Amino acid sequence: MPTETIQQTRQAAMAVLVHAAADDIAARLSDLELPASMALREPENGLVMVRGRIGGDGSAFNLGEATVTRAAVRLASGECGFGYTLGRDRDKARLIALCDALIQTADYAATIEANVLAPLRAEQAAERQRKAEQTAATKVDFYTLVRGEG
Repeated sequence: MPTETIQQTRQAAMAVLVHAAADDIAARLSDLELPASMALREPENGLVMVRGRIGGDGSAFNLGEATVTRAAVRLASGECGFGYTLGRDRDKARLIALCDALIQTADYAATIEANVLAPLRAEQAAERQRKAEQTAATKVDFYTLVRGEG
């Protein structure tokens, strides 16, 4: 696979995994026979500075800090996966790292896409659609009536 394609695949997978619950990811991975892996970096919590922009020119400013958890995993075949998530969910960071490593392998990439990423992506799309419909139901249209006197 070309490098850009692998990078885009990993980015797309991370976009799905960070919005999924750790239990959902674990449940989908439990049905699969996974290769041996070792922790390169045990899950750990830390802080990142969140930056914002203000004004017409978009000047940056420090908005505040956010808690982030990160982990790194290496498969027996040598692929390394990295997982980051907002909050203090160590299991989720480890599972994301494992999925990241697995989608880099030729043997597991299609399996992870079909059994983990695609169902999670579909659930997230359905949830976004449900919220959009719920929001649309509360939409109020304001009309301005013009009288013919003026």
